[in-house]
Amino acid sequence: MLDKNEESVEKNELKSIEKIDVTPMENEITEDVKTENVETASKEEEKTEDLQAETPEEISESVDVTENSVTENAVAESAEKEVPKEEETIAVNYTKLTLEELVTSLKKIIVTNPVHKIKSEVESVKAAFNLKFGVLIAEKKAAFLADGGNVIDFQFSSLIKSEYNTLLSDYKKQRDVHYNDLDKQLNQNLEKRVQVIESLKRLIDEADATTMYKNFKEIQDSWRAIGAVPKVYYNDTWKIYHHHVERFYDLLHLSNDFRDLEFKHNLEEKLNIIKQAEALANETDVNYASKELQDLHKIWKEDIGPVAKEMREEIWHKFSIVTKKIHDKRHDYFKEMRSKYQEITIKKLEIIALVSGYDTSENKSHNDWQKSINDIEVLRQQYFNVGKLPYSKSEEVWQKFKAATKKFNSSKNTFYKQEKSVQQDNLENKIVLIELAESLRESEDWEKATNTMKKVQADWKKIGHVPRKFSDDIWKRFKAACNHYFDRYHQQKNSISKEEQLGVVAKKEFLEALKTSKESTKESVLESIKAWRDLGKLPTNARHLEGKFNKQIERMLESLSLSKNEISMLKFTNVVDGYAADNDLRRLDSEQLYVRKKIDEVVKEMQQLENNLGFFSNAKANNPLVLNVRNKVNAFKEDLLTWKEKLKYLKKLDY
Repeated sequence: MLDKNEESVEKNELKSIEKIDVTPMENEITEDVKTENVETASKEEEKTEDLQAETPEEISESVDVTENSVTENAVAESAEKEVPKEEETIAVNYTKLTLEELVTSLKKIIVTNPVHKIKSEVESVKAAFNLKFGVLIAEKKAAFLADGGNVIDFQFSSLIKSEYNTLLSDYKKQRDVHYNDLDKQLNQNLEKRVQVIESLKRLIDEADATTMYKNFKEIQDSWRAIGAVPKVYYNDTWKIYHHHVERFYDLLHLSNDFRDLEFKHNLEEKLNIIKQAEALANETDVNYASKELQDLHKIWKEDIGPVAKEMREEIWHKFSIVTKKIHDKRHDYFKEMRSKYQEITIKKLEIIALVSGYDTSENKSHNDWQKSINDIEVLRQQYFNVGKLPYSKSEEVWQKFKAATKKFNSSKNTFYKQEKSVQQDNLENKIVLIELAESLRESEDWEKATNTMKKVQADWKKIGHVPRKFSDDIWKRFKAACNHYFDRYHQQKNSISKEEQLGVVAKKEFLEALKTSKESTKESVLESIKAWRDLGKLPTNARHLEGKFNKQIERMLESLSLSKNEISMLKFTNVVDGYAADNDLRRLDSEQLYVRKKIDEVVKEMQQLENNLGFFSNAKANNPLVLNVRNKVNAFKEDLLTWKEKLKYLKKLDY
């Protein structure tokens, strides 16, 4: 039996357990769940956790590791805790989803997952929804104010927001119910453990040698089967239970065979645990290693009894060493993570400074703002690509980023509000021009009406953009009025008079004489072109003579010793001068579009060839393939100069 000193120890330690109040407690959640404040969890807005399992600031070593060893009592509380093992889910970028898609995702998360394992996912959806809904409200409010509304009268309701609020409310109710039930279960487990301790005490006091060992094993099984208790009481219950277990083994000196057999079995089990811990010391995943180590400590304490006294200190020392090794590795990992988070924070702040300092004072047009919007979008993507931060660190940085982008958006919105007013004025001015053009559709005062129509077209080009929804309609009206008038104008001009008939005959004779000429010079070709123009314009039904003349001029030019580009330019000026002489605005416009298109094509071809040269950076300069590509590039450069000269010539024509 026990001596008086041992009985005194028992009574003193028992005081803490006899006074236990097993009423429900808040904030004491252990075992398979994450410690969480049940009371504050029901608040409307709660801080989200980072998707990481833990943050460096939240790391507290599960076992109190000293310089050389770990005390067994220090493990008592840690064995009851477990790192929450959340379901592995595929990361979803909720910022890219619409409000409807976010609500659908939230509903799916709540319905298909345990309520205590979805906090981080719910918070991610909340953050994305609140951001997008805030933007929507800002847009609706801006539109309301732009239409003359008073900010005090602004109201906005949304069915999707109502559905979102309902889902969020249901989630919070389910979560509160879960944690309330968990509190009840923890306290029920506490009562069961107290009862087991009392049973163990009675077993020792009765000391029936025939049944005590069998009954003791049953008590051990009962203890192990009981779940977690509130952590504030765990240490006391474990120490008292452990104290009485040792008292029991001290009684076994009456039966050394039983005691030695039990000690041997326990020693083998604890050596096996040390072996597993040593394997964990080489594990690369520090979170996994820490979680498994806690499980091993719990088995060491809860499931395995003591070993012989002469082995207790030695075997615990071995376990302490490997435990310290794992925790040191974990500490180094999170120290590195803290450094990484600091680097990410610095980079994000640098990007925020660029966004905040972005100068929009020189933006005067829509194109200027489109360029700025693209620049800010690039910075925004850089901000997100730098990396993620834990919520405790990210919130302050994120608010700074939002403030910086808000400053830019405010300037942008101011510009487009003003631009909207300018575009409305442009619309009114263009409608005036349309009405004027439509009034001249049937005019037969050809000279006056033609000059007026040309001025109307010139004024149209000077007026800026109109609201997009009106752009196509007013252009179609304007184009129809102009085309109708000029079709009538050209039809009137193309009717053949006796004078025009004489001009046709004269040009036919000139063309035949030109075909018989044998030798040509550049000067004679230019004189022929001038003489042809002096003979006057051709009526519509004789325009084919103009084509024959142009072909004859081309043949004459090709017979001269001129450069390819010079010949091309002379051919071109001959044709467009003919269009200008006939006042054929459509063909002149078409020719200008064609020239611009050719310039774009030549530039693209040159860029492609120059890019191809980049693949031959290590090739010799006299490589045939390289020489061929460079020759093509030079040829395109010469063509580009010619096409640009043609465009310049067209722009000089007064039409």
